[in-house]
Amino acid sequence: MGVFYISNSMKTEYDYIIVGLGLAGISFCEQLRNNDKTFIVYDDSSQKSSIVAGGLYNPVVLKRFTSVWKSDEQLDIALKQYIALEELLKVTLDYKIPVYRKFASIEEQNNWFTASDKPKLMKYLSTKIISNQNKAINAEFGFGKVLYTGRIDVNTLVKSYKSFLDSSNALIQEAFNYDALNTENELLSYRSIKAKQIVFSEGFGVTKNPFFKNLPLSPTKGELLTIHAPELKIDFVLKGPVFLIPLGDDFYIVGATYELQDLTHDTTDKAKVKLLDGLKSMISCPFEIINQVAGIRPTVRDRRPLVGQHKNYKNMYLLNGLGTRGVMIGPYVAKQLFERIEKGVPLEREISLSRLK
Repeated sequence: MGVFYISNSMKTEYDYIIVGLGLAGISFCEQLRNNDKTFIVYDDSSQKSSIVAGGLYNPVVLKRFTSVWKSDEQLDIALKQYIALEELLKVTLDYKIPVYRKFASIEEQNNWFTASDKPKLMKYLSTKIISNQNKAINAEFGFGKVLYTGRIDVNTLVKSYKSFLDSSNALIQEAFNYDALNTENELLSYRSIKAKQIVFSEGFGVTKNPFFKNLPLSPTKGELLTIHAPELKIDFVLKGPVFLIPLGDDFYIVGATYELQDLTHDTTDKAKVKLLDGLKSMISCPFEIINQVAGIRPTVRDRRPLVGQHKNYKNMYLLNGLGTRGVMIGPYVAKQLFERIEKGVPLEREISLSRLK
């Protein structure tokens, strides 16, 4: 599948304008590309939530041992998309890796066994308690293993996809000027470009979008550390007070924080201390902090995405609110939005803008 792109130096028409190229934007672009729709993307790299994401896909809420919303459907669509993207971009994106949930007590072990009997969780929760054999890890009560998990290298995905679009003359790397969008005619026009539809997938950047005001966003700032720990030697994701995600060569991601007040992209000592406190309760080997990053997640009060059509402009759409699980949710909701626009298939009420008062 593919689309022939005309040079952006020429005045031309497209099926779609896409604004924003994080996980949501890439997923929607893939729907368009696979259905031979032409498109042009505007992105100014101002939103960091995708590129600072841990990239973990995990069908279980490990704090409460409950199933992630629509986990089966999300994983089925998402993993197929990432396989296709690996082939398209000639990169490795999907690293299959189990998640070990560190137990803090016998009670948590019992809760795990209870959860593993539930139909939606049965295939994802191993019923075997794994004892800790690693002297660098503090885990008196052992671990529970989550199946069908992995990590998407989101940073490589975003960079490689931008390069792909740029080489296809389908990417304009600048801020979108809302005032320059003309919605009065049947075709939208933006400067020299005309399009049938426009989709805003800007993440937290939607707060500056005059067409979609007063959304029930409850954004959270997340910070991650990258550490080097040569003595740790684990080949699984370890979940305790924090996530510890191996990257290879003894490097690990430590995350993540959830901050509601400070919505800047600046890293903070407060987050570093919190992450280190959690990390030190889990491991007892030396480590070195290599990097710290921050991004704002477009989370929603009801923990569901925001997808749908503008109430006044019928060829204007929103794809947002992926929250903390964008790797899994992005492809799922992008497919729903595409089928809503092109085939008239109604959106699920749980994700539709129509659920908002």
